[in-house]
Amino acid sequence: METNLRCFSHKEHESATNDFKKEVGVIQTSTRTTVIVVKKLDRVFQDGEKEFKNEVVVIGQTYHKNLVRLLGFCDEGQNRLLVYKFLNNGTLASFLFENLKPGWNLRANIAFQIARGLLHLHVNCSSQIIHCDIKPQNILLDDYYNAQISDFGLAKLLTLNQSKAIKKAIRGTKGNHRTGKLRFQHCDRIHKTICTTK
Repeated sequence: METNLRCFSHKEHESATNDFKKEVGVIQTSTRTTVIVVKKLDRVFQDGEKEFKNEVVVIGQTYHKNLVRLLGFCDEGQNRLLVYKFLNNGTLASFLFENLKPGWNLRANIAFQIARGLLHLHVNCSSQIIHCDIKPQNILLDDYYNAQISDFGLAKLLTLNQSKAIKKAIRGTKGNHRTGKLRFQHCDRIHKTICTTK
């Protein structure tokens, strides 16, 4: 598989996540320590191995400041794992519903950043990706409260009933297709979530 992503061993993931008791772990190399999030895929589609590798390459080549960065993967035996960059301020959902409410300027900035990330996925990247599950729980915030979309490639990697992180049914055809209608539906949903939280 030709990619700049790091290929992790299953043992490294077990060690970093305390035998998968937690999603967040620490990977240490000779030059640095990195806090990571490990997403374990229990099952993939029937033509799993080839599809997994192809999708990892696509996700790994999708760079944008408003998308969570995929750092690596594990494709060892039946183990399919994705390794993402950890963002300190958690999800937009937890941020919006905390006691200290964000001001309107910050909310608007977050909404614009989410829209930029979706625009990149739908229009600007080489393989158009439909998120299928945009919601505050899939928007992560970095140290400066910049929004980054997560789980944007999982809709094509997982079986339809596998994960709570994606919807049960994917609307439309998987893969590349026109996204204009969906783009406005996603933006409207994000706008309602951010603007109606008091």
